[in-house]
Amino acid sequence: MNATGSSRPRLHQSELTFGLLMMFLSVILSPIIDIFSKLAAVTVPPAEVTAARFIFQWLFALPMMAVLGQWGTWSLRRSGVHAIRAAVLTLSMISFVTTLQVMEVADAIAIFFVEPIMLTILSSIFLKETIGWRRYTACAVGFFGAMLIIQPSFQEVGFVALLPVVTALCIAVYVMITRVVSHSEDAWPMQFQTGLWGMVICLILLSIGHGTGWPIIDSVIPDGTAMLYLLGVGLTAAITGILTVHAYRAAPASTLAPLQYFEIVSATIFGWLVFGNFPDLIKWIGIFIIIASGLYILWRERRFASKPVSDTSGSTFAP
Repeated sequence: MNATGSSRPRLHQSELTFGLLMMFLSVILSPIIDIFSKLAAVTVPPAEVTAARFIFQWLFALPMMAVLGQWGTWSLRRSGVHAIRAAVLTLSMISFVTTLQVMEVADAIAIFFVEPIMLTILSSIFLKETIGWRRYTACAVGFFGAMLIIQPSFQEVGFVALLPVVTALCIAVYVMITRVVSHSEDAWPMQFQTGLWGMVICLILLSIGHGTGWPIIDSVIPDGTAMLYLLGVGLTAAITGILTVHAYRAAPASTLAPLQYFEIVSATIFGWLVFGNFPDLIKWIGIFIIIASGLYILWRERRFASKPVSDTSGSTFAP
């Protein structure tokens, strides 16, 4: 037992450094998924882009399940829970890719980062976690920051500007379910089943939408360029997923969580390099407010909670 009274074994400095490095690389590379998604979504419907990401997740988890010999963890009851997780995740990803068709990558990701705020509120309601007035105030401030970004975007693209909020809400629900399931299941079977069910759900949606003219789910045969973009989506998602798994194995989630906000910085850089987009002053103020409120919530969680409500160690998904 260490000086704080915790029974958690003390981490070696090398492990902690490795975990931080893996997480930093993951969040820096994650916006590349969205860059490829935005490029692919010019000619490919969002549901098809989402399906490509799930297919790569499933294909990556398949050999790991075989190597680890974890096929025995499969059960009908657990599959039902994972189907729900996958459905929520599918909705979140389709919403985000739909947003990327008309919004700048950095703006969409910045709005999405109200997710820890939503998770804090939902956890207090459904998981009965104690949340003080300070964190509720930080949540309100964070939402105000999101509105600073949404308001000009809403004038430009309409209700699509609200879809990153839908994505954030879905991810918050997904993480809550993941937290409950992760107490009895390992990460790889969870990733395998999520990828499998997500792939099935997307294929069903694309089958229903084929030929209907609905731009979100009307499937198409990608041309060579679009296929490369879809390949980029899947490969980058797989790589960042690997990095995230190694990060959470090496360091506590509460230590890694603040690094997630570097994703906004890298998204801004990649968005500027690829599309020539750069946030204006008002949007930068909104981004700063969201980051500040999120970091304050994380600090309060680390100080007063044994496990932070923003712990997403069971998930390798982030838009």
